[in-house]
Amino acid sequence: MPPQIQSQPPSSLRLLQGDLAALSPALREFIESSAALCQPDALHICDGSEEENRCILALLEEQGMIRKLPKYENCWLARTDPRDVARVESKTVIVTTEERDAVPSARAGVSQLGRWMSPEEFEKARSLRFPGCMKGRTMYVIPYSMGPVGSPLSKTGVQLTDSAYVVASMRIMTRMGRAVLEALGGGDFVRCLHSVGCPLPLKRPLVNSWPCNPELTLVAHVPEQRRIESFGSGYGGNSLLGKKCFALRIASTIAREEGWLAEHMLILGITNPDGRKKYIAAAFPSACGKTNLAMLQPALPGWKVECVGDDIAWMKFDKEGNLRAINPENGFFGVAPGTSAKTNPNAMATICKNTIFTNVAETSDGGVYWEGMDQSLPEGITLTSWKNKLWTPEDGEPCAHPNSRFCTPASQCPIIDPQWESPEGVPIEAVIFGGRRPQGVPLVYEAFDWEHGVFVGAAMRSEATAAAEHKGKAIMHDPFAMRPFFGYNFGRYLAHWLSMAQRPQARLPRVFHVNWFRRCERDGSFLWPGFGENVRVLEWIFRRVDGQAEGRRSAVGYLPAEGELNLKGLGPGLDLQQLFGLSQEFWEDEARSIREYFQTQVGADLPCEMERQLEQLEQRIQQL
Repeated sequence: MPPQIQSQPPSSLRLLQGDLAALSPALREFIESSAALCQPDALHICDGSEEENRCILALLEEQGMIRKLPKYENCWLARTDPRDVARVESKTVIVTTEERDAVPSARAGVSQLGRWMSPEEFEKARSLRFPGCMKGRTMYVIPYSMGPVGSPLSKTGVQLTDSAYVVASMRIMTRMGRAVLEALGGGDFVRCLHSVGCPLPLKRPLVNSWPCNPELTLVAHVPEQRRIESFGSGYGGNSLLGKKCFALRIASTIAREEGWLAEHMLILGITNPDGRKKYIAAAFPSACGKTNLAMLQPALPGWKVECVGDDIAWMKFDKEGNLRAINPENGFFGVAPGTSAKTNPNAMATICKNTIFTNVAETSDGGVYWEGMDQSLPEGITLTSWKNKLWTPEDGEPCAHPNSRFCTPASQCPIIDPQWESPEGVPIEAVIFGGRRPQGVPLVYEAFDWEHGVFVGAAMRSEATAAAEHKGKAIMHDPFAMRPFFGYNFGRYLAHWLSMAQRPQARLPRVFHVNWFRRCERDGSFLWPGFGENVRVLEWIFRRVDGQAEGRRSAVGYLPAEGELNLKGLGPGLDLQQLFGLSQEFWEDEARSIREYFQTQVGADLPCEMERQLEQLEQRIQQL
């Protein structure tokens, strides 16, 4: 599929940094064949050093792609072309010979569980985009490790890119540089090729000095070759290929082959007042409070939460049968709007230095601002919006893009867990699923068993968010919070999860579902205070895992028994009847939606156990 490997890079290629001859043959061949295809003017092999980072940031500033934010230490602001602001799920594909290897056979139009492209189509698309796409630009070679360098749970990738913004961001988000090159060895690495698709000289002027090619954007994954090729977008998961592309889509296929799990999950450690600690993994769709939960500041005295990771978990059973997890990332790529001293004080403390902000608003005194920051601007301070225009509340549009981001080192988090870089990972005792459900879904419930827990994950639904191209508040199916991130057929993914129960001596975590977002039927206000008060739900989960909290059986799972949820200090206004109420009409509609989704989107690839779990749910609903 890639072009014939050439023994030498183009003779005109200038080597700005690094020693091509010192690289392994497999890596050298990848670089040389890609350079022959993309035809950059220069090559820069990244070493990950502070000096290199300073030079990259200075170059970006010189090019007008970023601005220094003098209010903070080593913080920068980028504004993108307004056409390049989010994940492009409609242009993100899995390339396999057989379509069914990538996505189930959908009965209703285009699959919602991923996009497939044949190798022949991909070769045509590739030939249209990549030849000569880096002319006039530098090709950067980014060797990076997903997870601590050398950990048995880690994997290595090499990204070739013509974007210095990507270099600066990947240095934050991954372990990148010389140490990875030294540990790389042979050819066992994920090959990532990325171009913004704007060879020089430009054919048209840039918007906000941001190179991109939205008309030809394509993000392609070739699992059999451990290859990712991305063209046309310079932003987020489209260009930081270690993130969703590698850590979820490619890693999930590797995990299936090797018997582990690569999941869209935060990892947190929670310690009770007696000093006992447990680790929990939790899956939420983007912009549903994942980072807030990962960095929770508990409202209950004596409880402590520490963050291992806010987005992705790689989990593998050890020899004793414990499910151990690492955060394969090195930074946080968090949604800025809604982040505040109230919702996430630890995130606000993390981002005060060494951070790249993208598409947030800028204050006239050199700071940042966004919707939901909950800080009043000092008198005389003005705002420039993410569109680089003077902004006032009367403009009728947000000052920061709803998917604006901060890219910041995880090590700066005030509550980073002491074991967050442990090579063997941390033991997971509970898995939580959740999403934005304004109606019908209780605050918390526990699955009856592992198989039911897999069904709960498969049946997840949530309001659409700004992280992708979706509009409005439609309730979307988002199984395992992985709908945009599956690297292979979702039905087989479910079978893989179910197979965990067959592993010898496996100590399976307990499975729960939470919903902080249920609204009052009368006035639409949130029924649960959320944020730091969510520790009350985690406390019940903690005690359930220990066998010390009572649950009452319901149609959907075990709900907290009366008096088991610690509500001390919350006041009299809490409506537990609405928070935990189960409407037969609502759940009949829910079950119908799940059945329709399974039939139209998963079809014959649905494991029989999932059909059985749905039938049992339908039977229990009839008893409400």
